[in-house]
Amino acid sequence: MTVMERIQDFLGQKRFAIVGVSRQPKDFSRVLLREFRQKGFDPVPVNPEAREMEGVPCFARLQEIEPPVDGALLMTPPALTDRVVRDCAEAGIKRVWMYRATGQGAVSADAVKFCEANGISVIAGECR
Repeated sequence: MTVMERIQDFLGQKRFAIVGVSRQPKDFSRVLLREFRQKGFDPVPVNPEAREMEGVPCFARLQEIEPPVDGALLMTPPALTDRVVRDCAEAGIKRVWMYRATGQGAVSADAVKFCEANGISVIAGECR
């Protein structure tokens, strides 16, 4: 698949996790969560330090989401991304998008390799 096909496939899933959503209402990750909801998506926030965000349940780990999701948008530091992609594999998630607007963002070369080796469609950045 091309990058654009992977992006279209990811966004074709109306329900997906957003890992690393901040508890701070003005943080970009929270703005993005609200924006996805306003556009008709059903993003599921994941943050081990919160029980709810924007009026919806927040989960500590991907494996706890019920019903499970097929995709995860990662807004995590690269060191944490390495661990989160393993959680994705354990949770049966087959689509991962590592957020990056500037700098490295959530992208980790090791995490990309892990996804590719484990049959997980991965988008490394491509946020504009």
